[in-house]
Amino acid sequence: MKANQIDLALRKPSWQEYLELCKPRVVGLIVFTAVIGMFLASPTFVPLSVLVPSTLGITLSAASAAAINHVAEYRIDALMSRTQHRPLPQGGITRANALMFALAVGLLGMGLLGFFVNLLTAALTFFSLIGYAVIYTMYLKYATPQNIVIGGAAGAAPPVLGWASVTGTVEPDALLLFLIIFAWTPPHFWALAIYRREDYAKAAIPMLPVTHGLTYTRRQILIYTMILVVTTLIPYAAYMAGEVYLVGIILLNAIFLTYVVRMQFNHSDLLAYKTFKFSIVYLGLLFLLLFIDHYQVKEKLMIFLS
Repeated sequence: MKANQIDLALRKPSWQEYLELCKPRVVGLIVFTAVIGMFLASPTFVPLSVLVPSTLGITLSAASAAAINHVAEYRIDALMSRTQHRPLPQGGITRANALMFALAVGLLGMGLLGFFVNLLTAALTFFSLIGYAVIYTMYLKYATPQNIVIGGAAGAAPPVLGWASVTGTVEPDALLLFLIIFAWTPPHFWALAIYRREDYAKAAIPMLPVTHGLTYTRRQILIYTMILVVTTLIPYAAYMAGEVYLVGIILLNAIFLTYVVRMQFNHSDLLAYKTFKFSIVYLGLLFLLLFIDHYQVKEKLMIFLS
């Protein structure tokens, strides 16, 4: 064993490396949409007795799924420039320790949801974890170029989890939030896949730009973005949201469509990456608009009824 390998084997992993296993930026967006789902399900402020354990439980469960993803893909991560710096490819954490960490964090998250929230939220969170960490990561990702479309169901679940934690049910408005993220996922991820297509080709992952080419992928991004635009107007049409949301989402959709339409003519990788980055901002602002609009509409309704 080489000297640097011995040093890595003897070195204790840092808390920063365990934090990186949790993919904090990805989990942060997941938890944000889940928390907004909680507030949209409640006409008033969500009780702390529900908000705190729900948020912690969903956060820990999402972190567990992220860590399992690291364990399952450590060989592929070592091949890709975007991921080769991660703790497992670098040897900072062993697979066994990472798996133990993932299981411990996941069990703690499920326990919080099952004992302090409700069994429906715990069950839905468990199936979402399995959907991402097992079905998508270990099978779908390598089975079909439509992997992100099918696997996107797991990533679209958080607002449903938040809604269920407050109401104990899954209602049509919660499913609409699911549908919005489900439609958002392909243009979001395929824009990144265009930018990182060489990495995916090197790792033999059948992402759409690798299997069907860039022109086809850009066209699919445009199609799914138009589906997203229509989907995001439904909350207003269904009286789930009001004028504040409508004005905001029209502006956000116009900006997103501008990026995507430009991609059809400007084939630079930088534009694809900028589209990917804006898609993250887009989703965050969309849910923030729903939150602001929700409480403004409730306040107006209460004034009218009084």
